[in-house]
Amino acid sequence: MSKEKEISMEEKLLKLYDLQTIDTQIDKLQTLRGELPLEVKDLEDEIEGLNTRLTNLENEVVTMKEDIAHHKNNIVEATTLIAKYTKQQNNVKNNREFDALTKEIELQNLEIQLSEKKTKDGNYKIEAKKQMTEDAKAKLAVKEGELKIKKKELDKIISETDKEEKELNKQSKVAEKGVDDRLLSAYNRIRGAYRNGLAVVTVERDACGGCFAEIPPQLQVEISQRKKVILCEHCGRILVAHHLVMNEA
Repeated sequence: MSKEKEISMEEKLLKLYDLQTIDTQIDKLQTLRGELPLEVKDLEDEIEGLNTRLTNLENEVVTMKEDIAHHKNNIVEATTLIAKYTKQQNNVKNNREFDALTKEIELQNLEIQLSEKKTKDGNYKIEAKKQMTEDAKAKLAVKEGELKIKKKELDKIISETDKEEKELNKQSKVAEKGVDDRLLSAYNRIRGAYRNGLAVVTVERDACGGCFAEIPPQLQVEISQRKKVILCEHCGRILVAHHLVMNEA
């Protein structure tokens, strides 16, 4: 005869309720942390994003400075060419050569104007990037301060509850071994469907202890007999008689 057949349905329900009691205590400890783990993760992601932004801004400023240096070099080269072409105009043999040099001088003057404009625009953009960098640094400092506080709060809660939670997790694992696989699978499925993690509830004042829907008298009789697993018709939770678990206590 298998172990499963040796255990009565009443014992199975009691073991399942014991498991629920332990898991509920674990849930309560985790609830103490509230949204802190998510808040910490969000802040860490935001800080990472700000650091990436700062790196990108710094790289953009470096590129802009290189462009400005290039434009300044163009101005120097154009100025040199203008002086060269102006000097050559004094030695031309005909008007065609003079006009050609005049056009070259005009082109170099346009090149200087364009490079000066790009230099001015580049300096303006660099100042804008510097302001964006300062804003990002200020925001980063605020977020790092918030993260430090949140982490301190979370670490304090974890340090206060870690030992108890580890012990409860051990108890949960032991309790799981006392529940047959089919019931455990159903328990985990139902438990995962609700935020409060309640899969096994007692009948309280003629109502489901999970959704508080009224339980018909005949169904209450069947629940009290503890001969089979009975689910709430409204929420699907496993129902156990209140006096069953009270007698165990």
